[in-house]
Amino acid sequence: MRDRSRISRPWVPAAAGYAALIIGILNIVKAVIPRFRGTRVAELAGLLPGTVTSLAQAASLVTGILLVMIAHALRRRKVRAWRAVVLLLPLSALVELLYLRRSVSAMIGMLVFVALVAGRREFHALSDPRTRLRALWNFLLLGVLDVAIGWVVVNAHPRTLVGDPAFGERLRHVLLGLVGLEGPIRYSSGRTADLVYFSLAGLGLLTAVTTLYLALRPEKPVAELSPEQERTVRAMLTRHGERDSLGYFALRRDKSVIFSPSGKAVIAYRVVAGVMLASGDPIGDIEAWPGAVRRFVEEARRHAWVPAVIGCSETGGEVWTREGGLSALEIGDEAVVEVAGFTLQGRAMRNVRQMVNRTERAGYTCRVRRVGELSGEERERIRRAADSWRGTQTERGFSMALGRFGDPADGDCVVVTAHKAAREGAASSGDDIRAILHFVPWGGDGISLDLMRRDRDADPGLNELLIVKALQAAPGLGVRRVSLNFAMFRAVLARGERLGAGPVLRAWHSVLVFLSRWFQIESLYRFNAKFHPVWLPRFVVYPAARDLPRIGLSALQAEAFITVGLPRAPFRRPPRVRPEPEAAEERTPLPR
Repeated sequence: MRDRSRISRPWVPAAAGYAALIIGILNIVKAVIPRFRGTRVAELAGLLPGTVTSLAQAASLVTGILLVMIAHALRRRKVRAWRAVVLLLPLSALVELLYLRRSVSAMIGMLVFVALVAGRREFHALSDPRTRLRALWNFLLLGVLDVAIGWVVVNAHPRTLVGDPAFGERLRHVLLGLVGLEGPIRYSSGRTADLVYFSLAGLGLLTAVTTLYLALRPEKPVAELSPEQERTVRAMLTRHGERDSLGYFALRRDKSVIFSPSGKAVIAYRVVAGVMLASGDPIGDIEAWPGAVRRFVEEARRHAWVPAVIGCSETGGEVWTREGGLSALEIGDEAVVEVAGFTLQGRAMRNVRQMVNRTERAGYTCRVRRVGELSGEERERIRRAADSWRGTQTERGFSMALGRFGDPADGDCVVVTAHKAAREGAASSGDDIRAILHFVPWGGDGISLDLMRRDRDADPGLNELLIVKALQAAPGLGVRRVSLNFAMFRAVLARGERLGAGPVLRAWHSVLVFLSRWFQIESLYRFNAKFHPVWLPRFVVYPAARDLPRIGLSALQAEAFITVGLPRAPFRRPPRVRPEPEAAEERTPLPR
């Protein structure tokens, strides 16, 4: 019953957050723009000591900034944000009423304070306990740095300095300036005085902003799969791994896991920008999936994260929506090739057959092996080649990428390498690796594409050759099905060009074709279609439509298409791999 009472009024955190935001903005505006203070207020303020009025204005400004910064955390039900606002609002009302004579503003602030106290049960989201220590260290280190820089700023203008202030006066001027107050030192130049004042105030504001950010930012636990958890997940994949082609990617060691109450099912996830992001279906006994889903959603609620799933199957989506109270949206289809029905014969495979034959005539050969069959030297050569073709400093992937190659624990993975006699002047030990495919196990009789990279100078048609050789060698490896790429919005692309398609569908199809100039949406679909796969729909699961943009940005960040730092090249391909284009439309592929 306690949990129900906590979520009985979900509008309270949002209303409180927006109220805090509005009050904070008004405090800032009235503190920095004199005309909003009013003539009567100025007259009353003039009767008070100058230090008191300056302190009141500074307190109003600082309180407003803090309220604005806390508003978002308040909307996300952060208990620490609630405590901070409950302390700030009475302080703000006191300053407004006693020193600045703003009774209306004080009354509004107290009304919000009363509402927050009455709705305190709605604010229960936990924060990262590590952030308190980080916030303290940030405050101490930046505080020391501020004093040092402020000392330089105060003493950097000796010609305009009035008199010869003592050491204590200079230090007091720095400390008061960091909190936005005027110190005892005077300058003959008004411009110099303004420069010193705003420099010190800016340093103090920077320290306050960064410290508050560290104290209130959403919890982001270190995503790590422990060896014991990895062994448990591997055991579940051995028994139930055939259900989902993405199951093996849960073994990424930069993911966390959450188990069902019975311990028979598990969900792998990572928290990115306040989104608790899972991929694929839960792993384990399907009867234990509901328990894992409920735990996942409850964990997200406890920390005010947005629960989301990318790329789950239709069965998994039904469990997520039923047990988690979430919604599902189809985002594309996975291409799965049945090995028994694959052949290069026939008119439908003419284009693939021609490209494969042309590539083989160019001198390329392929080798298909389990990773466990490779020697240590071969693994290192393949790893170096794959890294050299990646094209970006950041290793991409989250939902459909393992993020490693050649690990002893991944001996059942399959690697396909394309070789060609070494070019003149190139250092090689007998042959030259020109392209790589890497597959992870999908149960006992399937493999799922993890990595596709090739030399940028390789001949066209090499990707088709690699896939064909993998499919032809699959029976000898005991493989009956092969999962290839993921084609976003495949159904729209397929139906939008058919006779009888409606105007809405045609318009959506035109938009996707236009976006394919940058995102390779259409080319990826057509590349997959060459191998006549079975199309399996994949879904994104989300709490509400308003969360979709945030989930999308978090997914791009998890896949490393958006990284922290300097701007990078725009997003140009889906999360899995980029296909080999037609010979007549060859482009340099972006390696994974």
